[in-house]
Amino acid sequence: MRFKDKVAIITGAASGIGLLCAQEYAEEGGRVCLVDINQEGLNAAAAGICEKGGIAVGVTADIRDYAQVKAAVALTLEKFGRIDIMVNCAGGASSRVMGYAGVPYHELPVEVIDWGLDVNLKGAIYFCHAVLGQMIKQKSGVFINLGSVEGLTGSACLDYGAAKSAMIGLTKSLTVVGSPHGIRACCVSPGPVLTRPEMAKMKTRLGRAAETHEIVDLILYLSSEQAAFITGANYVIDGGRSCGGV
Repeated sequence: MRFKDKVAIITGAASGIGLLCAQEYAEEGGRVCLVDINQEGLNAAAAGICEKGGIAVGVTADIRDYAQVKAAVALTLEKFGRIDIMVNCAGGASSRVMGYAGVPYHELPVEVIDWGLDVNLKGAIYFCHAVLGQMIKQKSGVFINLGSVEGLTGSACLDYGAAKSAMIGLTKSLTVVGSPHGIRACCVSPGPVLTRPEMAKMKTRLGRAAETHEIVDLILYLSSEQAAFITGANYVIDGGRSCGGV
């Protein structure tokens, strides 16, 4: 019960890494606010946690819209009174998500690029801005930002690689601002994860993609008191993919 009575906001929580984070925080005693634009999936995710005895609320929000971000934070505070953990998990490669997989980057509509920057970076910055004041007031809190191995190696989807590199800088900047107030920040940069079957085709030095729980185990550790002296760092969990030669 590492997270007994702790309150966590998780974006991208209707599926994948975000969903499993929410489930595991709740399983270990936490109270969770799940945020996603997918209302149907979000409602099912929150209901599933509550059915198992957890405490969860789902908030449908487009993280590209600051008013919706503020509303999600306000609802969390109204419901639970504090925010201990902020997991910026929402994201995805714009060309794939927007239906342009395989299209040369220079031929992408600029709206696709805007989506990628907004969801993978600006949404995280918005949530950091909206949550930071409450954590300063509490004199405690943890930010977990989801990067990617492609933030280190580069990506054929330029905006994705750039945004994921920026998540490392965001984490370090949060550390500069937050440390005097007892606030920590960590970045987790996964390689291929089996949240989608096609991820199994991406090569790693270990010869496989990660299971979702392997990424979530690291996130939970870094956001727990076991990691109380860890802040400002990027944790690469990629099966050696960033070493090259695969």
